[in-house]
Parts: sequence; structure tokens; C-alpha cells
Amino acid sequence: MIARQADVVIVGAGIVGCATAYFLACRGVRAVVLERGPVAGEQSRKNWGFVRQQGRDPFEVPLMMEANRIWRGLERELGADIEWVQGGNLALAADASRLARLEAWLPVARQFGLETRILKSSQLTDVVPGLGGDWAGGMYTPGDGHADPQKTTDAFARAATSRGATIHLDCAVQSVTTHNGVVSAVGTERGEIQTPWVVCAAGAWSWRLARTLGLALPQRWVRGTVARTTPAPPVTPCAVWGPGVAFRQRKDGSFTIAAGGALDHDVTLDSLRQIRFFLPNAWKNKAMFRFHVGRPLGRSLVAALPGSAARRRPLVWDRGIEPVPNEEKVARSLAELQRVLPSLPRLGIAERWAGVIDATPDIVPVLGEAPSPRGFVFATGFSGHGFAMGPIAGRLVSELVVDGKPSLDISGFRVSRFAEGAIGKPRNVL
Repeated sequence: MIARQADVVIVGAGIVGCATAYFLACRGVRAVVLERGPVAGEQSRKNWGFVRQQGRDPFEVPLMMEANRIWRGLERELGADIEWVQGGNLALAADASRLARLEAWLPVARQFGLETRILKSSQLTDVVPGLGGDWAGGMYTPGDGHADPQKTTDAFARAATSRGATIHLDCAVQSVTTHNGVVSAVGTERGEIQTPWVVCAAGAWSWRLARTLGLALPQRWVRGTVARTTPAPPVTPCAVWGPGVAFRQRKDGSFTIAAGGALDHDVTLDSLRQIRFFLPNAWKNKAMFRFHVGRPLGRSLVAALPGSAARRRPLVWDRGIEPVPNEEKVARSLAELQRVLPSLPRLGIAERWAGVIDATPDIVPVLGEAPSPRGFVFATGFSGHGFAMGPIAGRLVSELVVDGKPSLDISGFRVSRFAEGAIGKPRNVL
């Protein structure tokens, strides 16, 4: 039976939603998590598993440095094996121009006291033994790490429920009710929950929930393809990001791999509705995107018809539709992995998948309370950074709800920046 009252309702059982529930429960707050599918059903189990501080937008660095401190003790805190490895993060540069871009980020590292340094080509094999290829150098942060996305999110969910939180799965949100400009209730597939707080941690579907309240949240869906190889002997604990492949080796010896190159964007009707927010930066970085016109556009056009299921149930009409992996990228990433690690035996692909990344125009999250209605909090738009930032995002949201103010400055992540025109070009370098 669904709860009828809650101190806080969290929409989304990904890592951000489950971490928020955990930190609220630790403060004695009755939190209810609503999820239209399973725990970690979307991007929270489909990402690379990287936990990096380096290369980020300066707004994100203080949050990620605190997140890193949380990650280091997370297995002990949650009482679970999440396959945390603090093996560093290495960004490879294939040429001098790429190396110059990485070097240009070092003042950000120095500003916040982050231990990041540039490695010469001759030093790269100290971090990745047997690394092949001709490299100009790389950027390395030894304190970064990686973990298993599914295990981590599941651990947060279990820890939250053991402390009093409630998670309702296969239970989609249908509406948010307000009274005199304040959140008052959430309508679900199983009934209504009275609450003064709603946390929107719905990832790529957050803009739909926001739109039911008349809030504009610009999000672009980017399809990310990832694969897992067959096992190999241990090579390096470091997570590596190269121009042709990003990889990390898991505890069982297999590699999580993703291809470099252009990002896949499946054009939909909402791509056109939000084009004014994305066009300036998209045009400057047009080489980074590969646009696809196909079934997603057709589905969005049908969904816009009067009386369609999407009109009647905007948050669940496409439940169960899985994004399709880009097979060309899977093959390319495996070939590149074998090239840069030539000592590896011939590997195969054990599994491949695709996820939907919720990218904002400036590639940084939306975090904090909406101007209206009061009590509606955004924790979304992480632009591919949500896994690493999940623990700190959850803690900061819990502080906002309980204390009225988070312990770190999140003003740069306010949702109103889009309407204010206070967005610039992305300042991350990875």
C-alpha cells in the first residue's frame, strides 16, 4: 500500500534520488521515493562508473571534491561492496592542441587545491602499464576513482529503506498539486501522497514533470552507448578517457568501454521546442553531435496529437522503451581498446547497452528549489555527471530541505539561469 503522507516525496530512484532519500532518512525525515520502473532503471545503471574531479566546470569542482570524500568511505557507510577503486583518472591527449586544452584547465585545479597534473608521454605507462599508441601526454588526478553503478545505487536504496525511507517501484507520478503557490501533494498511479516537498530527480524525464507545473527546464536527450568486454588479466586501476575509447577495468577483469567521437542525439519534437537554449553552444560544438532522425521523432509527433497517451499520461507513456545501442561505436571502442592496450588477449563483447543522458545547455546540473511553487526542488540535468555527483547532490538536497540552506554554494545551478540568459559556453574540458 502506498504511503498517504510524507515529509518529502522524491521522484526518481536513480542514484541521486536514492542518495537523497538516504541522507534525509539519516536526519529522521520521512522520505518516499516514487519510480516508474525499477531502482537504477535508467542512466544510473548505464553510465561508465567514472568518479572524477578533473576537467569539470568550475561550478562543479567544490561539489565533486566533497563527493570524492564521501565516495572514499561509502562502502563502509552503506555496508556494501560497490567495487570502489581509487585508481585515478587519466585523460589522454593525442596531439599538442588537445594537450594545450588540458593544460589550460590546470588553473581551475590550482584554484581549488586539486591534485591534478600534466603527464609527459614518457610518464603515461607509469599509470597505464603497456599503453600503446603515440600520445602527446595526458592529464592525471590520482585521487579520482570508479565504482559499479548498479551496485552503488542499490546500496543507497537499501540503506535508505533500512533507515525508514519508503521506495515505491513501478509507481509513476501523474501530477503535483499546489495550494497558494506551495507544493501540497503528489498524485501517483496508486493514489495521492500529501507532502510539502517534492524533489525532482527524474533524470532525462524531469522536464516533463516540470512542464506539468508550468516550469521550463531545457534538457537535451543524448544517447550514450556503453559495453562490457570479456575478462582479461589486470592492467590498471585507473579510469582512462582517450579520444577513441574510455575504459575502466572492473573487479572481474572485464572492461567497461565507450567510444569517443560525436554524441548521438535522436531528434524529437522537443529538440525543436528547446532549440533557442541549445543552438548557440550546439553550433559552436557541432562536431561533437551526430543527429539522427527516426523512430523517436515519429513517436514524439504521435505523442503531440490531441487525445494521445502522452497527453493523458505524460510521465509514463513511453515506459519500457529502451534506447538502442550504437553498434558501430561498440565495435570501434573495442578495436581502439585493443590498440591502446596491445598486450591484452583478444576480447569479445559480453554485453552492450544504451542510456539517455539529460544534457543542459551549459552541461552543468540544475540543483535547488524552484522559484515557484515553493517546496519543489530540482536535482537533475547532470549532463552525464550524475553518478559521480549523486552522493553529494543527495546530501545537499537533504540539507536544503532540513536546514533551509545547503553546506555548499549551489547558486550557479539555479534553474532560473536559463530564463535570465545567464548561461555561457561549457567550461569543462572532457
